[in-house]
Amino acid sequence: MKVGKIRPIHWYVAVVSVAGVGLVVALAFSRGIAPVAEAPGEFWLFAFFLFLGELLPVRVPRRDEDEEITTSGTFAYAMILAFGPAATAIAHVVATLTCELFRRKPWWKALFNAAQYAIAVVAAGYTVRLVAHVPHPNAPPAFFISDLPAILVGAAVFFVVNHALTRTAIALAQEQPVWRALREDSSFQAVTTLVMLALSPIVVVAAERSVALVPLLALPMLGAYRATAIWLEKQYKEHQALHDPLTSLPNRRLFQDRIGQAILKSRRDRTVAAVMLIDLDRFKEINDTLGHPVGDRLLQMIGPRLQALVRRSDTVARMGGDEFAVLLPEVSDAAGAVAVADKVLRALEDPFPIDGLALDIEASIGIALCPDHGADPHMLMQRADVAMYTAKEAHTGIELYTAERDRHSPQRLALLGELRRAIEDGQFILHYQPMADMRSGRVIGAEALVRWMHPTNGLMMPDEFIPLAEHTGLIKPLTRRVLHDALEQCRAWGSRGLDLGVSVNLSVRNLQDSEFPEEVGRLLDTFGLDPSVLRLEITESAIVVDPLRAMGVLGRLSSMGVGLALDDFGTGYSSLAYLKRLPVREIKIDKSFVINMTIDDDDAVIVQSTIDLARNLGLAVVAEGVESEEVWGRLQAFGCDMAQGYFLGRPAPSDEFAAWVESVSGIRPTSATATRTGTAITTKAARNP
Repeated sequence: MKVGKIRPIHWYVAVVSVAGVGLVVALAFSRGIAPVAEAPGEFWLFAFFLFLGELLPVRVPRRDEDEEITTSGTFAYAMILAFGPAATAIAHVVATLTCELFRRKPWWKALFNAAQYAIAVVAAGYTVRLVAHVPHPNAPPAFFISDLPAILVGAAVFFVVNHALTRTAIALAQEQPVWRALREDSSFQAVTTLVMLALSPIVVVAAERSVALVPLLALPMLGAYRATAIWLEKQYKEHQALHDPLTSLPNRRLFQDRIGQAILKSRRDRTVAAVMLIDLDRFKEINDTLGHPVGDRLLQMIGPRLQALVRRSDTVARMGGDEFAVLLPEVSDAAGAVAVADKVLRALEDPFPIDGLALDIEASIGIALCPDHGADPHMLMQRADVAMYTAKEAHTGIELYTAERDRHSPQRLALLGELRRAIEDGQFILHYQPMADMRSGRVIGAEALVRWMHPTNGLMMPDEFIPLAEHTGLIKPLTRRVLHDALEQCRAWGSRGLDLGVSVNLSVRNLQDSEFPEEVGRLLDTFGLDPSVLRLEITESAIVVDPLRAMGVLGRLSSMGVGLALDDFGTGYSSLAYLKRLPVREIKIDKSFVINMTIDDDDAVIVQSTIDLARNLGLAVVAEGVESEEVWGRLQAFGCDMAQGYFLGRPAPSDEFAAWVESVSGIRPTSATATRTGTAITTKAARNP
């Protein structure tokens, strides 16, 4: 192995092993092995139980499976109290090496375990010897009642040294912070280890009375040890149920309980409480670029930074993913809550140092107040969530809840509860609006437009439910359903001899979903369709939320052969900046410019300039909102490639759309001055519902 490739864990194991074994060898040479060979029967009895404890560890319930823990510590510490650290260290090394090798562990692990035990034994033994001169010369007794405080100090030293050596090795092996490994599970290990070590003086006293009493202590010791382990595991599980396992911060369940307590206090003392939800805007970019381990370490650094800003009475929690929350049980007013949020925002903007990198993140914070915005935990959380999404969409950083910006009226909340079931039950249907080639007049495809056939409200338009779906994350399964149905319909058209493509609109959440391209590929394979039949329409606003992630998703879709179109072109604030970088094949001019282009010269100039720009960039152009023959003619004169609008046809169910396409399949309007044939197609299209 090359020196440059040796990991820190390898150096650490080597250093500890050499130090421990060297310590034992030094003790053996300085004091000789005669004291061990000539030791009384009690020594060998303790050594036997020490060996037995290493060979047959006790299984105790831990987390998802049982954990093996040795009981050798009781007898090792008893040997220290009765015979001193030197003889104990030699006996412990021999016992550990023998048992570890018998259990077929790698030799270097066996050597490390033996060495770290030796170091812990020597540290504890010499601590007790220096503080209380235990074991006393001319024993028995090995110690007196007055020595018990020193014995407890020695036990604490034994635990600290042993725990620090082993947990540091675990941290280096798993490449996690050492402080985190030292803290993890420390309470369980401390209590169980100290309980066993506290029994050591009893073992020594029993041996001084009669060696036969020592084996009788084994069963009570194991019972006490197991009972302690089970009790601690219960405490651990209760803690885990209320805390986030990654950050150890309170989780959503505990946070909502704390909100309930704050509400009661607010009512009793007539004070104001504040709930803040915090979303990390750039965390996904860091997670995808540097990997989940770095992302996890970043999340672990968020809690301490937030806790340093707030009072001990406040609560910092992790809601899941990259979302955190802060509860202020008492604030002066809304301005006070906003001031705290501003401190939080500025603190999170300071770089986080990880592995030599300074990672920058941004955050969006939503605030809801009690009693102004709600009097129960669920409502406060929901309204803080609304404010947080407002801050994210408006790029303002901090927003206080206002009813005017809340889309969640009682009626909309009812729809929210029905939305998931509607997706599962197939209540969403697609209508198709034709798209025509302006040179030939031939219908070449259709845009799939989703409708909700609500059981009681009837046919609902997208603007009534799409914002709800985007806000809750249900837009992902809804998009999958739309894609599935649109591609299935595309295959059905092909079986009828209709060579038509289909367009589907994407949401911002689809562009942030790294698995979305694979889902599209699976659906195309399911229906046996070439990727070129599918066109996915995106908006600039969907890209600017997280440009790096969106570009990655779009690049993979484009490499698959799926067509990409930039929708509503001209309405964004960064069209040209993104247009030269996006892997799109066409742009769709927003209908707000097209509808009035025959009566507004400025709109006509914008449309013509956009068409010229696209032609120079090698892109096709689709004009939306073509609602008259005159507009059709002007667009033809400008050299527009494709058109969509009521002049061709309104959105219609799949069967009506297919029948209409078949009825006009031979008609080809080709000039700005419509022929009688051209008039026929536009008349039919206009009548199409």
